[in-house]
Amino acid sequence: MASILLLNGPNLNLLGQREPEVYGRATLADIEQRCRDEAETLGHELACRQSNSEGGMVDWLQQNAPGSRYLIINPGAYGHTSIALRDALLGLALPFVEVHLSNVHAREEFRRSSML
Repeated sequence: MASILLLNGPNLNLLGQREPEVYGRATLADIEQRCRDEAETLGHELACRQSNSEGGMVDWLQQNAPGSRYLIINPGAYGHTSIALRDALLGLALPFVEVHLSNVHAREEFRRSSML
């Protein structure tokens, strides 16, 4: 079992193509490899997953959180809307950090708050 989980939400599979002026030109595979390399340097194993489905994200968390130590999550738009994802995180009691590739506070008002 991986000690660190990296979960990416909807549309992040389009990184490098979708709005590069906002999200940059790195692909999701590029980002995952950089994270995997850094985790390895620190003595951790990293498991990565991307899902466009809210239920798919919750299922993966429930299946992989036991035995893991930390979660890094970029929930994409679900961070602003998903009570299901919030409840899953609360129920698993896994320490997590929410990350985004853009400055959400410099964007639309609805992106400035997180449900997580």
